[in-house]
Amino acid sequence: MHNQRVKRATRTTGIALALLLGMAGAGTASADDDRGRVLFDLCKQCHGPDGGGMELSLAPSIAGLDAWYVESQLKMFKAGNRGMHADDLGGLRMYPMSLWLASDEDIAAVAKYVGSLPKAEPASTIEGGNAMAGKESYKVCINCHGAAGEGNQTMNSPPLVGLSDWYLKTTLEKFKSGVRGTNPKNPNEMLMRGMALSLTDDQAIKDVVAHIMTFRGN
Repeated sequence: MHNQRVKRATRTTGIALALLLGMAGAGTASADDDRGRVLFDLCKQCHGPDGGGMELSLAPSIAGLDAWYVESQLKMFKAGNRGMHADDLGGLRMYPMSLWLASDEDIAAVAKYVGSLPKAEPASTIEGGNAMAGKESYKVCINCHGAAGEGNQTMNSPPLVGLSDWYLKTTLEKFKSGVRGTNPKNPNEMLMRGMALSLTDDQAIKDVVAHIMTFRGN
């Protein structure tokens, strides 16, 4: 079943890959910024033209995400150290997408372009979360993600500001269930799973997500 899902994800992106590779081969970009913009054309199909994300595609907002983090995660996807679980449909899509980045230079260029996009401020879609209760739960997150969700490169922890609440919720659920956070080749995810397990139930997840959403605009 796992192999079938990987193959299906690869087939669904095959035409787009061919188009992108054809466009990339049509001329040489004069600068990394130009190259990053060209490479981002394929990302637009799921993450949106402004990088604001699309829930229907299971694609989070990535606009303005720190380039160092985008680069590290693309390398994780490409190496098969993230997104290979059979129940991680969004991750399974990212694996074949990462393979068209032929070199570290390509990865760096598209990561830099993503980081240059204006940070998104997705609207809240999840109801029933208590931000005050979530503030208490978030205390275990501060050392890695920062008091205002600004992220921490030293810990390889991404900023949380600008992420959609649906993505935060589904990601925490994946960590709790073991869909993410069980690959020893991805130690940061293993650490994150331990943190997610401290959230005892669905209400606790919604509460901490509601608190993270108060960081908007920070």
